[in-house]
Amino acid sequence: MNDKAGSPEGIHPEQAPDSAEKREVDMAEAFQAERERLEAEAASMKDKFLRAFAEAENVRRRAEKEVTDAKTYGIASFARDVLNVADDLARALGAVEPEAREQAEGGFKSLLDGLELTERGLHKALEKHGIRRIEPKGERFDPNLHQAMFEIPDESVPAGTVLQVVQSGYVIGDRVLRPAMVGVSRGGPKVAREAKAEGHEINNG
Repeated sequence: MNDKAGSPEGIHPEQAPDSAEKREVDMAEAFQAERERLEAEAASMKDKFLRAFAEAENVRRRAEKEVTDAKTYGIASFARDVLNVADDLARALGAVEPEAREQAEGGFKSLLDGLELTERGLHKALEKHGIRRIEPKGERFDPNLHQAMFEIPDESVPAGTVLQVVQSGYVIGDRVLRPAMVGVSRGGPKVAREAKAEGHEINNG
């Protein structure tokens, strides 16, 4: 009797289970490889998405900052021109002696009152648009905000104290529109520069 009867020609019956097991192993390996490929592809796509999202968020924030800066600092050039008017008003009022101001009557008094009212209104309008005046008399000299024009010998105050303001300074937002021109004390005790209390530093613009 032929041992191969009932079996495909050339294949021994004991070999069939091994072939089926091998096919299962091959399929499992192929499935695992495909799974790993898909997982890697998904991870790559997720990484690209997160990068694209982060970049889009950065672009949005930059755009918002540019819009905010444009609103805040877009009037800087115009504001500098307006400061010339403020200076002229201050000089006009400063030219009047205190005694003459106290004794002013009639049209002269009305003129002084009108100039003072105009000056106050001008500064209120500037403040409304984020422009603030710097009046640092008595404060420590800050090169970020002040421009030293001369020194004043005075041993009664710490060296580097602003004793005289020649011209008011102005800031717009967190930038210097114009530094204050000042006279600074010399000869007094030296004081270590204190760290700024503010959370942000005003920049020269």
